[in-house]
Amino acid sequence: MIALYAPGVSLVHRTPAGLKLPAVAAGVLALSSMTGLAQLGTAILATILLYALARIPWALAGRQLRPFLWVLGAVLLFQILLSGWQHAAMATGTLVTTIALANLLTLTTTVSAILDTCQRALRPLRRFGVDPERVGLLLALAIRCLPLVADIVRDVSYAQKARAAHHSVLALAAPAVVRALRTADALGESLIARGFDD
Repeated sequence: MIALYAPGVSLVHRTPAGLKLPAVAAGVLALSSMTGLAQLGTAILATILLYALARIPWALAGRQLRPFLWVLGAVLLFQILLSGWQHAAMATGTLVTTIALANLLTLTTTVSAILDTCQRALRPLRRFGVDPERVGLLLALAIRCLPLVADIVRDVSYAQKARAAHHSVLALAAPAVVRALRTADALGESLIARGFDD
């Protein structure tokens, strides 16, 4: 999971999550409606300026994008073959900028602040049967489970390397899925024990 980066509190760090969340959502919506490379270039420049304002090291920003490189490469190749280099540049640039904006949010905002903001935003929906606290718990579990699954996959991969096992997607996926399901069962039992079984 992307951890909060705050060696020095910047203006971006101090901006409330209640402003940053809709700002990121609006930015992503604007990116999805862009049709020209000039517009995309402006959005990329604005994102770079926001990272500079937040004083996020460029090496750290690059590391946050590294897990998505294979997806970006696949999108780029597919779009080049299907629609040409201009559409490929638009699709890949939009995806990179969207990921960068999401990373900037998580690097400058605590998880608790994000969850509190989501719960406050959902409170008006309580009259329609929506439980903001349950939704907050769901978001917290999702945030916690993403790095947990990544840790499981990494541990299984290390175990295969230690045994000099044949490396294949199936050999990695099968034990990782089994461990993930066992972890989910244990988590479910813990929630039931705490009264979250209805």
